Amino acid sequence: MNITFDINGIEVKATYSEDNIDNIFIPLLQKMKDMYDQKGKRVLVMLAAPPGCGKSTLLSFLKYLSENTDGLTPVTVIGMDGFHRYQDYLKTHSIIRDGHKIPMIDVKGAPETFDLDKLLDKVKHVADGDRCTWPDYNRMTHNPQEDATIVDSNIVILEGNYLLLKDEGWNRLKDYADMTISITADTDMLHARLIDRKIMSGKGRSEAEHFVDYSDMYNVRTVLDRSSDADVMLKVLEDGSYKCVGNL
Repeated sequence: MNITFDINGIEVKATYSEDNIDNIFIPLLQKMKDMYDQKGKRVLVMLAAPPGCGKSTLLSFLKYLSENTDGLTPVTVIGMDGFHRYQDYLKTHSIIRDGHKIPMIDVKGAPETFDLDKLLDKVKHVADGDRCTWPDYNRMTHNPQEDATIVDSNIVILEGNYLLLKDEGWNRLKDYADMTISITADTDMLHARLIDRKIMSGKGRSEAEHFVDYSDMYNVRTVLDRSSDADVMLKVLEDGSYKCVGNL
């Protein structure tokens, strides 16, 4: 199936095979529906993946499938990007990495540049089934946009890079999930995808390569090396298709 989505202001054309749709995506959405039917209250699913895996596009497609396939329950998709620290904070705070003091603004997107306490508090409300607001990320101001979305649906999928991170504090997030999903991919493929994504956003190749090598790939390795296993583990292959690692 060929489909086009607007992802963060960029038109993204995606293709998903009938095999993936019939044997991975629809069964996964059916599993979420079955969990809700059995639980009788909101189901919170967390999907974690490194940068460049295409998780935002995939989740847009899962939302589309849930709304256009008989027998499924429509899902709401939210992300953790709205929990970035504000620019003013990032410009005035630093982290220590490999013995060097680095301004947070230079590594925006790393775990330390998110407001984890705020994220944990919001996730608790979602997991409890509360009708609540959820922040988004404004790519014009490069700051969070508070109360951008109302969360009031029965099945909610939260996506983000670090939702399964083993690090102190982050490791509390998965306790709120009814189901966890991870996506992995070959690092060389992610590297190429991330450079292409930066170029599409308007950066020159040299600038794109520098940013990806300095920041994005560090975050990729953080996710791949320091995350817990998920209930459902998927891998993106070179041709863009998915395979399930283990049982669905």
